[in-house]
Amino acid sequence: MGAGQWAVLLLAGLAAGLVGSVAGLASLISYPALLAVGLGPVAANVTNTVALVGSGIGSALGSKVELTGQSGRLRPLAVAAALGGAAGGGLLLLTPADAFAAVVPWLIALASVLVLVAPAPSELAPHAPARAGPLLHAGIFLIGIYGGYFGAAAGVLLLALLLFTTGETTVRSIAAKNVLLGICNGVAALGFVLLGPVVWSAVLPLGAGFLAGGRLGPAVARRAPARLLRVLVGLTGLGLAAYLGADAYA
Repeated sequence: MGAGQWAVLLLAGLAAGLVGSVAGLASLISYPALLAVGLGPVAANVTNTVALVGSGIGSALGSKVELTGQSGRLRPLAVAAALGGAAGGGLLLLTPADAFAAVVPWLIALASVLVLVAPAPSELAPHAPARAGPLLHAGIFLIGIYGGYFGAAAGVLLLALLLFTTGETTVRSIAAKNVLLGICNGVAALGFVLLGPVVWSAVLPLGAGFLAGGRLGPAVARRAPARLLRVLVGLTGLGLAAYLGADAYA
């Protein structure tokens, strides 16, 4: 992988880490970047998941203030996220590569539509009565499966779920989302490192960008509205889905 490709992945990782820690949209930026530098769909997906570990670490380091007092709730939720990530990663490894190439345009299209139609975090109910319980754990497990398998916009789903069930503020929910999604990605990444076609020359620049972007993201989340960014990423994702669908079903 040449210097130009490293630069593309580093910048893509920085942007994806920043956007992902705020709005949960990292893979809709990083996955196309990996395809653009020549990786196949499955290799791009597992490489992206491994690199996303950097985003999870950076986001957690940048969210110490917002995570204060949440450890008691997050510990059991982390188990659900880890189990879901393991199940999703195993599903990816056990299914044929052609099947993934055929389904990924639909996953990207679904994720993009969710990005476009979901309310912005500030429009959700940050002070709703807490409704955490078995349904919250089940929801995190199911989102974890999706996150381990592919994961584009998994953060959007997870953030909405936390806002509607925990009664926490937006920035504290974003911090919790980043931790849980990081655990889901980390567990899936471990399986991919052992059994998947990880391209390490792409992981290094992308992961470094993720780490830096994830570290900066929580500070941005405290100040910046994300609606315009969500619209731009959502429309770009629909275009990518159409392109990959035409290629997969040609």
